[in-house]
Amino acid sequence: MQTYLADSKAPNSPVCHGHSAKGTVAGLLLVLALAGCSSVPLTQSGTLSSYKGLGPVEGRFSKSRSFADTPAIVAAQTVSIAPTRLSPLASSRLHDAGNDRLVSNALDRAMCIDLSDKYRIVGPGEAADLIVHAVITDIVPTSKAVAGLSTAVTLGTSFVLPVGVPRLPIGLGGLAVEAEAVDAKGEQRAAIVWSRGANSITNTARVSEVGDAYGLASSFASQFSEILVKGRKSSGLDLSLPSGQKMKSQLGGKPKNAACEVFGRAPGLGGVLSGVVGAPPSWTDHPTK
Repeated sequence: MQTYLADSKAPNSPVCHGHSAKGTVAGLLLVLALAGCSSVPLTQSGTLSSYKGLGPVEGRFSKSRSFADTPAIVAAQTVSIAPTRLSPLASSRLHDAGNDRLVSNALDRAMCIDLSDKYRIVGPGEAADLIVHAVITDIVPTSKAVAGLSTAVTLGTSFVLPVGVPRLPIGLGGLAVEAEAVDAKGEQRAAIVWSRGANSITNTARVSEVGDAYGLASSFASQFSEILVKGRKSSGLDLSLPSGQKMKSQLGGKPKNAACEVFGRAPGLGGVLSGVVGAPPSWTDHPTK
């Protein structure tokens, strides 16, 4: 059985367009977020072995087309994660040395942690039921100048107002990714084409050209991992707490699967605090060589 997936029920909507959430507060936050966010086109970049099984384009904050071979995914027990690479277009967007590695490694690490909820992760080249390949097809750089100004305004107003002023709705970054999971014979068992732009409400400003792309890498990993863990898109709002192993790893602890160590430890609390003050992710996240 093949399942066609998408990340919400708003067909043909742009990345930053969607219906208001129920409830006054949720609706207001959604309107504010949609009013200030970047847009990243959802395209086919030719990195997947096949695009035939992908479902229709849907999405609110992000857009995606997805596919899952449910029985094959449910039966799988081991996964190997090939290092994520950047397309020539994505690479051309970046100017600061090391930022390409920073984003791709953050995506791989988040994927490894998330997939550990179900799978035993093995190293690249080892026998596995599924091999995950991901390509960052585009990056919209974050404006470092605007991010710095936004951080100063937000932190400054938080001292005199009950709630800090949201991030300025300009100079926002974004990310586009294509990924698939193939079996040992190379047959596609799951795939996704995904894009998302940062918004001024839920994405913290960081003074780095990849400040937003770095954070969105984890958002992508979470969505694709959910497909691979459940074999389908979850229905409704997921209010469940992260698993114990996931929380431990996200806080910088030892990962459940030793193979995840190749992507380094998460920055943990230090990374969270540096994000609050708008520091570049490179200050606390140091990918392994």
